[in-house]
Amino acid sequence: MLKRTLAAILLAAVSIPAIIFGNVPYFIVIAAFLGIATWEYVRIFRIVNLSPSMLLTVGSVLFLLAARAFFSALAPAALTLLVLIAMTFHLIAYERGRDQAATDFAVTLGGIVYLGWIGAYLLDLRNLDDGLWWLLLSLGSVWIADSAAYFVGSRFGRHRLSPRLSPKKSWEGYWAGVFFGTLGGVGLALLWHAVGGLEVTWWQGGVLGLVMSVFPTLGDLGESMFKRQAGVKDSSNIIPGHGGFLDRVDSWLWGAVLGYYLIVWFIR
Repeated sequence: MLKRTLAAILLAAVSIPAIIFGNVPYFIVIAAFLGIATWEYVRIFRIVNLSPSMLLTVGSVLFLLAARAFFSALAPAALTLLVLIAMTFHLIAYERGRDQAATDFAVTLGGIVYLGWIGAYLLDLRNLDDGLWWLLLSLGSVWIADSAAYFVGSRFGRHRLSPRLSPKKSWEGYWAGVFFGTLGGVGLALLWHAVGGLEVTWWQGGVLGLVMSVFPTLGDLGESMFKRQAGVKDSSNIIPGHGGFLDRVDSWLWGAVLGYYLIVWFIR
């Protein structure tokens, strides 16, 4: 518990100032998180004798993040180019005798799109007008829902949510997360409106909190699918008591992309 607490404090000490300042410091933190998470992703699939390209997958994720952060108009072209490069790389691998090159290509491409393109919404969300407050509202609701699901589920959980993917998750914990995450969205909307002048009503905060509570669990389960196939408990042991960086960003990915479009299309 001590190691877990100290690791959380250290991560917060690095992340919170970057979130507040935004711009380049925030980009560096997100790029570091997602770059390491991508390295873990590739390692997971190599355990089951697949060979996604480490250099190409990690490099492509960082390239996409930079494109979305600083050259957004060119980002779709960048993604298109990276898909073609990935296929070319694995075509050559097949020609050289790698019989599973097609599957390797699918895993490489999955990492590029999921962690690079979807992950870049963590940057897009922060770059909105009043992006600091929208980020804190969206991911704050995810954190409240995750925390409530953990504490209620560990105490009162009886009915397993997904026995194969995540046996410790329960329906009791899930619905507690939805309830408290929705309330948390209401509370955070009122708080950020008062503190930061964010133009959001309590009911809009509730809707955002509801979405942040219902769906990002799928990101957690998706990462569990990767790990279960490889037979590992955590994506790595880099963060004492917490596992790896992929374990930490799994819900953020869904929260960022859903929060971004909900805010842009329906709230603002």
